[in-house]
Amino acid sequence: MILLFIVLIIALVFEYTNGFHDTANAIATVVSTKVLTPRQAVVMAAVTNLAGAIIMGTKVASTIGGGLVDTSIVTIPTVLCALLGAICWNIFTWWLGLPSSSSHALIGGLCGSALASAHGNWNVLYWSHGLWPKVVMPMMIAPVAGFIVSAVVMWLLYQLLRRVRPRRVNAVFGKVQVLSAAWMGWSHGSNDAQKTMGIVTLALFAATSNHALDNLPSWLWFLHADGMKVHNWVIVMCGLTMAAGTAAGGWRIIKTMGHKMVKLLPVNGFAAETTAAMVIETATHFGVPLSTTHVISSTIMGVGSVKRFSAVKWGIVGRIVWGWVLTIPVAGLIGFSLMHLAHVLFTF
Repeated sequence: MILLFIVLIIALVFEYTNGFHDTANAIATVVSTKVLTPRQAVVMAAVTNLAGAIIMGTKVASTIGGGLVDTSIVTIPTVLCALLGAICWNIFTWWLGLPSSSSHALIGGLCGSALASAHGNWNVLYWSHGLWPKVVMPMMIAPVAGFIVSAVVMWLLYQLLRRVRPRRVNAVFGKVQVLSAAWMGWSHGSNDAQKTMGIVTLALFAATSNHALDNLPSWLWFLHADGMKVHNWVIVMCGLTMAAGTAAGGWRIIKTMGHKMVKLLPVNGFAAETTAAMVIETATHFGVPLSTTHVISSTIMGVGSVKRFSAVKWGIVGRIVWGWVLTIPVAGLIGFSLMHLAHVLFTF
């Protein structure tokens, strides 16, 4: 019982770090174009993140909770080690200012700890109908799609606006970009917050199925899992925690995405945010735990490359891509190591 509460607290810590780590996904462009001040952008992102998290259903949560690993081998320590692995990677990449994926860190940590829980039996990982179609394949397709679509959108805007004075374009898109940034915040909350909802639900399921909650006081009835159904209190709790993390900001990553990769104008920010939001909303609809970081980073690259290919600082992009590649295996290794250490030190 104590361990379950520890897991719930750690899950909220992860959701909080997810909020401040991925704040840049929603607001880097709107800050870099000076459409909103950092404080205004953070407040807007916090509100839209919360709304998206609470309103947009639980398909992604169901994928995380029951669609990636065999839930029969999952215990409370399994979930705890998965979260710790993700948090370690989140904090490390935040410190470096790299926009890595909190989503993939969580998935990597879960796979690693589940593998250790099964003593190295790879069959506990649902590869063919879970990890491949809903994690690995989207991880490759979504950034490419974001890059191409944003480049096309940006090219079309350039063609439509080539006779319009730059000052007029900046004035109009300075207002319109507020809407695209709000949509980006909404889509980020709708996808990212659900991942922690899934992990919390998985922890409750493990505790219930292992009879750890049999002797709970009646007033704690809400901790009992109803299969893999996500409770309303879990949805609200995760949404509020992500909003609080978002309000804390993630200025290191905002600096990388909004200033170091490519210099943006309001029309560029609008194209990048709108394309990213469309891709993320589509993924949420199909229950795919997409990396919002990957998508918005690739759309920023896409709009920048239309201006001129050299406008994108590809050295910075290379560092970001390495962060993408390493996220799942490193978080998985941390999760596996922590779970293996737990098996050595404790008997459960």
